Amino acid sequence: MPKINADMLDLEERVIRTNKVQKTHKGGRTLSWSVLSVVGDHNGHVGIGLGKARSVPDAVRKSMEDAKKNLLEVPFVGSTIPHHVQGKAGASLVLMKPASPGTGVVAGGSVRAILEVAGVRDVLGKSLGSPNPINTAHATMDGLRQLKRADEVARLRGKTIEEMLPKGVLKTMAAAAEAQSPVAVEEVPSVVAERVPSVAVKEAPSVVVEEAPSVVVEEAPSVVVEEAPSVVAEGEQNA
Repeated sequence: MPKINADMLDLEERVIRTNKVQKTHKGGRTLSWSVLSVVGDHNGHVGIGLGKARSVPDAVRKSMEDAKKNLLEVPFVGSTIPHHVQGKAGASLVLMKPASPGTGVVAGGSVRAILEVAGVRDVLGKSLGSPNPINTAHATMDGLRQLKRADEVARLRGKTIEEMLPKGVLKTMAAAAEAQSPVAVEEVPSVVAERVPSVAVKEAPSVVVEEAPSVVVEEAPSVVVEEAPSVVAEGEQNA
């Protein structure tokens, strides 16, 4: 496998585990740190490394440098891995299976960190052996090294891809290829807006409203009521 130049990639660095180590000597105890790290570009390149130093920053730096020296390329089918695989390192055993789009990374610990920075978005992972983070990480990398594309296996067997793969997988690969291919954008013809002829709006003739003649209300003549002559009864005159 050709060596991958880490300087040409935009790598994300992530620390998986830090471990404090104390070694007892005749004159006392010596403190040191070991750091397990992973680097990846989320586009199919990933590597792990282990660094040891008296201080944490130096151990992290050494682990990152070691991880960049051990990069490998992971083949994809859409957003998942091509086939199920089982990686082994020491007493650790890691099983990884393809998953449908939208499943996400179903894994934990070192397996999840490695798959995420590698760029796998849909996968099912399970640790079946020892839970040691270092061995689990190496088992995951062993499983990723075993992954092969369908065209590589078909070339080794002397067959075509259509003869080997089921129809569902072929449709998935075709959809992934269409999504990665650049879409040709048709030029939209420029629309020239024609000038609309100006319409002359005639002013409406002004309407003169004649004032109504003022009506003079004559006052009614005042009626004078004459007082009736007082009538004196005859009895009162005789009295």
